[in-house]
Amino acid sequence: MENLEKRFLELADRADERCYVTFSDFLNMEEEGLLEGLKLNTNHFLFGGYDDAERCVAAFGFGCEEAEFPISIIKAEPVLPKFADKLSHRDFLGSLMALGIKREVVGDIMIVENIGYIFCLNSIAEYIVNSLDKVRHTNVKCSLVSQLPQNAVKVPEDTQLIAASERLDVIVCAVYNFSRSAVKELFIGRKIYVNSRLCENFSHTPKEGDIISVRGKGRFIYNGILGTTKKNRLLISVGIYK
Repeated sequence: MENLEKRFLELADRADERCYVTFSDFLNMEEEGLLEGLKLNTNHFLFGGYDDAERCVAAFGFGCEEAEFPISIIKAEPVLPKFADKLSHRDFLGSLMALGIKREVVGDIMIVENIGYIFCLNSIAEYIVNSLDKVRHTNVKCSLVSQLPQNAVKVPEDTQLIAASERLDVIVCAVYNFSRSAVKELFIGRKIYVNSRLCENFSHTPKEGDIISVRGKGRFIYNGILGTTKKNRLLISVGIYK
């Protein structure tokens, strides 16, 4: 992480000195949290190719919010859909890694109707299009596309839950039906993030609109308290990404 922090500082300083926008590779949530915790002398902005992306590229410099990010979208679809395996995120990622592609040049991978949509840096896009021809036992064909299909981006499903308090550990228990001890292990394992920043405080109280991510489990938006039950427990609202 120390080397990554230095890299962030270098990119920020270069953008400030030369008055142009610089970009990082794709960052995971822990790396995004590290960036958000730094005190930089220049603006920065995170974007992963679509709103609420988990893996994002960081832009540094004046006007970075409006910059054109070096991100491509690759559509990888089965050549013979009727005979294709049921393909997962892990299948696509594994096939990309088998090509010798580094994880940091690949962003989110979304599956829509057994078709993979791969976000990647522009610099590796052509190589992927020309090289990725099989995922699991399924032959695929790749092409560059300008946008995702309309049903690709998951919309959070609003759900009402009962919780003893607004503590983050209690809310995570309620959302995923975990035991308190299981959630404690998630915190100890540094797997709980609030708005892409690592949270190690069990008793943290999220704000309305906060996005809570549980690595390996999913993520949800905290929408706040709706009321109380007859037993004085809280009725809360969350939007769960499914």
